[in-house]
Amino acid sequence: MSIQWFPGHMNAARKKAAESMEKTDLVIEVLDARLPEASSNPMIAELRRARQRPCLKILNKSDLADPTATSAWLKHYSAQSQVHAAALSCKKAAEVAKIPALCLKLAPHRGTTLKPLRVMIMGIPNVGKSTLMNALLKKKVARVGDEPAVTKTQQRLFLGNNIVLVDTPGMMWPKIQYPTDGLMLAASHAIGVNAIIEEEVAAFLSDLLLQRYPSLLAARYGLNPEGMDGIGVLEHIAARRSFRVRGGDADVEKAAHTLLLDYRSGTLGRISLETPENRPPLLASYQPPPSLALGREQEEYEPE
Repeated sequence: MSIQWFPGHMNAARKKAAESMEKTDLVIEVLDARLPEASSNPMIAELRRARQRPCLKILNKSDLADPTATSAWLKHYSAQSQVHAAALSCKKAAEVAKIPALCLKLAPHRGTTLKPLRVMIMGIPNVGKSTLMNALLKKKVARVGDEPAVTKTQQRLFLGNNIVLVDTPGMMWPKIQYPTDGLMLAASHAIGVNAIIEEEVAAFLSDLLLQRYPSLLAARYGLNPEGMDGIGVLEHIAARRSFRVRGGDADVEKAAHTLLLDYRSGTLGRISLETPENRPPLLASYQPPPSLALGREQEEYEPE
């Protein structure tokens, strides 16, 4: 299954962002700390590099991510030209409060009364952009929701310290190049549910967790990970939780939904799906489980 999700309003958002970039001094790109590169929209890099704008990469939801992996990503990004990276949780006011100083450091020629620092906040859906905006301004100015693509229009807001914020809608890109990126994004709830098959996403997640965090699976679901595959994990969860469909067969769909909720909420533990080191082999090695693809039509969503 190749996951693609690019609602029509995102194409309009991209055009508007390209127009606004000319009057922007700095880009804050909000990423999911559990999958920073998979959640980095290549169109954002393309737009800011065309205007030679520096970037502050915020690895949000760091409280849900593996701290060792997050440290590796911070080092990886901060080694790039015109980029600084910081990890935080938007739920922690003290961490959010550090952002204005980081912005001013990246654009020292701005941030005065005559030349306010103009900052555009960008990112894919459901990485916490709106929550970050609300935390920065210490009031509710952006709608927050647990579904992707809640924000659909730009808004311009004054932060203080001579900083102007422009909030943009969450933007995906027209074609996700790597199947594993689509699956990681789907597992992390950055893609609309109508564009995914939860059993396949959960089977992929299970395989990844068996490789990287088998002890977390064992602790949560009481399984022995030795010799098990992703589908086996879902079948075990269904059996252990007594998830059955009519006729008595295991309800793998309900088990998949349970695993995804446990991962997204942090109930499983602090998990990072990718690191700078394991990302290249992960992209190259994934093969979708044939038993889940059997009898299903591949769904692909194009721009409206």
